[in-house]
Amino acid sequence: MTADKPLLGIALMLGFCVTAPLGDASAKLLGHPELGQPVVQVLFLRFVMQALFLIPLALATGRTLSMSRELTFFVFLRSVLHVTGVGLMFTSLRFLPLAETVAIAFVMPFILLLLGWLLMDEEVGWRRLAACAVGFCGTLLVIQPTFADVGWPALLPLGVALNFALFMLVTRRIAKATDPIAMQGVSGVMAVALLLPLMAYGFFTGAEGIGPVPVPGAAIWIYLMLGVLGSFGHLLMTWSLRYAPSATLAPMQYLEIPVATLIGWAIFGNLPNGLAAVGIAITVAAGLYIILRERAIAQQTVTAPQAAGGGPGAAV
Repeated sequence: MTADKPLLGIALMLGFCVTAPLGDASAKLLGHPELGQPVVQVLFLRFVMQALFLIPLALATGRTLSMSRELTFFVFLRSVLHVTGVGLMFTSLRFLPLAETVAIAFVMPFILLLLGWLLMDEEVGWRRLAACAVGFCGTLLVIQPTFADVGWPALLPLGVALNFALFMLVTRRIAKATDPIAMQGVSGVMAVALLLPLMAYGFFTGAEGIGPVPVPGAAIWIYLMLGVLGSFGHLLMTWSLRYAPSATLAPMQYLEIPVATLIGWAIFGNLPNGLAAVGIAITVAAGLYIILRERAIAQQTVTAPQAAGGGPGAAV
């Protein structure tokens, strides 16, 4: 078992918060009418690349791919949740701007905090709960009503939120029992196996949006970027859960919102209004508070033995 190291877990999660919006932007580019890549094909090739990247890496570094029956079940469940969540996210990006999609989906850390508390008996102090609540209020300012503009697709990010909250809990359940690279490689193979029948159905029936279509030359590099970011970005998230409880990491993921906003502005020219900017500032402040709080807790843990009378000067 790996001991909890909250600050290391937070640092790894910050890396994930940068790579995840970049991967989402890649998927949004692939869905642009000029490239016209269907969601199912984007999903399929993204997980094919995950398997191709990580299975050889696991074998080359001497990692074992064998798992117990119980662990295999949880990895399969995680793969189902992963495919479903990414599919919902990629579909959302066909209708909504990047920043708004990520912002609406960011009821997820709040759901995760409550699920970790209720289902896994994780300790949630009032400070972390308050920071999550503040971050959630900031997210509400970013969301703004978009339902009248796009209709039912505006609800898709809510499905993403619930799905990835469950995904994070399952990942936390198995993160300390398996190697992340081997797990991600096996998960990629499972995801491909789940998507292959759907791809075959689209190929033989010609169902719109499901069957494979040609990949333009301009899309190849975007697919490669999506594969790299998706494969190694989720490694950062998986590693982070080996070192810190999900309740600790939940508020940190709010930092995806300002990152997504910057990427959305740089690539797609979409920039939230002033109210959304205030909300982004609030979520960043909540995330920074969690970092400072975890540093204080770590320092208290180091000095606790001496404060309790068990240190070197206790016999004086």
